[in-house]
Amino acid sequence: MFASFETGQCQVNGIRIHYRKGGSGQALLLLHGHPQTHAMWHKVAEPLARHFTVVAADLRGYGDSAKPAGGERHEAYSKRQMALDMLELMKALGFSRFDVLAHDRGARVAHRLAQDHPEAVKHLITLDIAPTLAMYEQTSEAFARAYWHWFFLIRPAPLPETLIEANPELYLRSVMGARSAGMKPFTDEALAEYLRCLSLPGTAHGLCEDYRASAGIDLEHDRADVQAGRKLSVPLLALWGAEGTVGRCFDPLQEWRRVAADVHGKALPCGHYIAEEVPQVLLEEVLAFLYS
Repeated sequence: MFASFETGQCQVNGIRIHYRKGGSGQALLLLHGHPQTHAMWHKVAEPLARHFTVVAADLRGYGDSAKPAGGERHEAYSKRQMALDMLELMKALGFSRFDVLAHDRGARVAHRLAQDHPEAVKHLITLDIAPTLAMYEQTSEAFARAYWHWFFLIRPAPLPETLIEANPELYLRSVMGARSAGMKPFTDEALAEYLRCLSLPGTAHGLCEDYRASAGIDLEHDRADVQAGRKLSVPLLALWGAEGTVGRCFDPLQEWRRVAADVHGKALPCGHYIAEEVPQVLLEEVLAFLYS
């Protein structure tokens, strides 16, 4: 995986962020989802690097990035702080302006990055999410059953951390294998990397704090934007899986248009893990949008 990419660690925003970098030209930042790492981009990173300088980073709390304590209000894992990590990383690598392609949790970080720092983000592409505030406020039984981990992970420490650490592979397969495609989209090499990183000390706490922040301080930030009438100003392409939960339980385009001024999007013929289920389809959509 990532054969032509260099690997690096960068101290930004007070913590260490792990990343891979390859290609040349306009910068494209890739942000992963849960419970994965930057390795989820392995099927599309090399093709994208023929067009862009690609930076694939591990979010704080995940992969080989630092895993700080969350704080009393989980503020260390607010999407505002996680977005600042990525802004400072890209600046440290020499990019003051860049595109962002982000999946799942990474897409929530990317949303906040584009909201707080629109001068830095040229285009934003989100994969299989609706805005966090909309998803929490419109939670239904169907959504809660499918996204059970949203509500498990926000329980107070150390309960969810202890259960995850007791059997990381069971947790990984219970989350990822329960989606529409099962475990078929994931290569053995990628799965081994996800499991290695999930088993690292502090990862269970980091990913729990990510979700605890989203159910608390992130909602405060999102509501403040709505009340102030602040919308995303950068061009946004929202893609989601036609076989996934997000498209069944929400209207992604309608919800994004409530919070963003320039929105396009569509469902793709897959489930949640778009980059690993239909990498060629994703590449076509990304290139068409970024070159439009």
